[in-house]
Amino acid sequence: MASSYKRYQIRKRNPNPKTSVLLVIDMQNHFSSIAKPIIPSITTTINTCRRASIPVIFTRHCHKSPADHAMLGEWWGNDLIIDGTPDSELMPEIGRREEELVVEKNTYSGFRGTQLEDRLKDMGVEEVIVTGVMTNLCCETTAREAFVRGFRVFFSTDATATSSEELHQATLMNMAYGFAYLVDCKTLQTAFFS
Repeated sequence: MASSYKRYQIRKRNPNPKTSVLLVIDMQNHFSSIAKPIIPSITTTINTCRRASIPVIFTRHCHKSPADHAMLGEWWGNDLIIDGTPDSELMPEIGRREEELVVEKNTYSGFRGTQLEDRLKDMGVEEVIVTGVMTNLCCETTAREAFVRGFRVFFSTDATATSSEELHQATLMNMAYGFAYLVDCKTLQTAFFS
């Protein structure tokens, strides 16, 4: 889903590996049909970041009871990810390591109602690289929140995916316009290792 994102680029910059973290958003079995096409790009991005000593943090979207459904319950009805089900588990193909943090969330944002911001600040993180699913919902919301919380945001064009190319492109356009520097796996490899 990377297409020709460079036409949206307004600004260019590379992440600083010393102050960055990689966020892998909601790569769960529930989203496998959307996520499978980006597995090569996302695993390349994860491995590139690990080689550059950039911490990798995963998010996992799940609901524990109707009390935490909030607006998502109204919006998506019965198509919510219930904790403890196979759908709620991270896809094994992404190769999460046991020591890598998983942040649980129950809305689009990786920050809302989680300790993510505090953890990032404790780690000395100033920049986040956003990957995962869905481009226009959880990835975009997390990226926007990171930006307004003072983090520099890098948004992957080929390691994010959603239900349609049109929605994916719309998010890339919005991110480049006001929230994030657009990157892909090759950009990151070049930035860190050349």
